[in-house]
Amino acid sequence: MASTASAASSAGSASVQAAIAAHRFGLSEPSLQGIGSDPQGWLLSQIGPADIARGDGLLNTPQAWAHARAERRAKKDAKAQPEAVPGEHHFREVIAADITSRLVTAASTQRPFAERLQWFWSNHFTVSQTKGTVRGLVGAFERDAIRPHIAGRFEDMLVASSTHPAMLRYLDNVQSAGPRSRIVGKASRRAHRMGEEPRVSGLNENLAREILELHTLGAESSRDGIYTQRDVTSFAAVLTGWRISLADDARGQLFDADWHEPGRKTVLGKSYPEGPDALRMVLRDLARHPATAKFISTKLARHFVADDPPPELVDQLAATYLRSDGQLGEVYQALIRSPLAWNPAPSKLKTPEEFVVSSVRMLKAPMRVFERHDAGGVYSLGQRIHVTPSPAGWPDRAEDWLGPDAVWKRVEWATRAGERSGGFIDARAVAMASLGPLLSDSSRQQIERASDGSQALALLLMAPEFQRR
Repeated sequence: MASTASAASSAGSASVQAAIAAHRFGLSEPSLQGIGSDPQGWLLSQIGPADIARGDGLLNTPQAWAHARAERRAKKDAKAQPEAVPGEHHFREVIAADITSRLVTAASTQRPFAERLQWFWSNHFTVSQTKGTVRGLVGAFERDAIRPHIAGRFEDMLVASSTHPAMLRYLDNVQSAGPRSRIVGKASRRAHRMGEEPRVSGLNENLAREILELHTLGAESSRDGIYTQRDVTSFAAVLTGWRISLADDARGQLFDADWHEPGRKTVLGKSYPEGPDALRMVLRDLARHPATAKFISTKLARHFVADDPPPELVDQLAATYLRSDGQLGEVYQALIRSPLAWNPAPSKLKTPEEFVVSSVRMLKAPMRVFERHDAGGVYSLGQRIHVTPSPAGWPDRAEDWLGPDAVWKRVEWATRAGERSGGFIDARAVAMASLGPLLSDSSRQQIERASDGSQALALLLMAPEFQRR
């Protein structure tokens, strides 16, 4: 009898962990049976490079950059507004293909934990089409700078993202010239001859500041005195010369010595040489800094576990990061294996994109829903894909997504989904198969007492156990 009770308890615990694995670490599953009896093993098996993005008409970075160059030339030649530029219709199709690919890949993948990590890192290293010069490059940035590196060394992803054409344009490094660079001297002499103001704008600190504040050390490091404004300026000088070629055969980024600030530079107390090799040296040292380990570990724990993650968990992840020289796969293993990450009470609110994609996965809805002009409703819920509002990325706390209007829009979305699909989806069966032991008695009773299938499905989609993870 005791062994039977023990087996039942073990099975119940595995079922709870399967539900947590599906919804907290993944993107929801239509049935927990596919996870099996080893939820941690299911997640660990997904660690590796992200899936190749699905979709037609997707461009790699050289192709996307060639397209952006062609659009720029067309605008210049026609002296037209963007909407009048030849080929602009095709440009919109490229952007739409990137967005649909992101959603379809997430909704159909057999490795949802890996896809969640790809989303996390794309948000961490944000580039956004809010800046027109980045339009058409964001999808290529995710595919080439993020997807291959999500389970490798953090340093490699940091280098790939920092030198990608989308990042160089988004944070204005293409305009940055060393005060003593050859290009500034040439521009000054030409301006003097012509009686004009120099056309080279000088040193731009945007990329240097965001790498330090948002990508590596974190904003608190500035307040703690780990880096100062002088470090930002010196690092910006290291970054001068990293630009984008306009030549037809160029792959994107290049180092142009004419724009580079000559001489050695000191960043965080360490001296670096003149030239292109210095950037990789600085990024390597930033990736290995204890403050970076703490900052990255805090963001990972916040994203997957709680808005205010357990300090012990953050310390565990940071120690693993430093011990492994920033091997992200080992950090994920530490996250999955920590009991602190498996509290049954859901605490993270799904973003609009997570909500829509997890609904599609749970209901096994057709992928064509993402071909709508509002990306399956994600836009109407307040999150425009690839149009992140700032370099800080989308917020990752519940309070940022819980305004009255935002909640009402979720109710409207769930109601419309119920009206479309409630007639042929048994919400009661789906709730038990997908949420299982996470579903509270209160939510279960509300779904069971619904007046019809449409209302039952809407109630399931708005259930706290599904809205949160």
